[in-house]
Amino acid sequence: MALYSEKVMEHFRNPRNVGVIENADGIGEAGNAKCGDIMKIYLKIEDDIIEDVKFETFGCGSAIASSSMATELIKGKPVSEALTLTNKAVAEALDGLPAHKMHCSVLAQEAVKKALQEYNERNK
Repeated sequence: MALYSEKVMEHFRNPRNVGVIENADGIGEAGNAKCGDIMKIYLKIEDDIIEDVKFETFGCGSAIASSSMATELIKGKPVSEALTLTNKAVAEALDGLPAHKMHCSVLAQEAVKKALQEYNERNK
């Protein structure tokens, strides 16, 4: 059995939504000092819908794939729905991650939540 699913490899080789959004409505960053992975998520939100999302990730293939998949899962969704994103949903959408790489999906979830939290605080 391969260590990584084809979907993980596809999102690692061809990540979606890479980049920065200038004047983002919410920015979230999450990192793990132990493994060195750092993710930054940028959101552009209009009428409570995530119109655009970009990411910058410094890390392993699983971190890049998790960031890419997380952005795909929330793009075009209402903020309320994006807030329910879980690391399990990210991992499942990637057809699984090895146990020792599950922390990458956790970082993706945390970065999304932090970006949404910043957006909500700005728009109270």
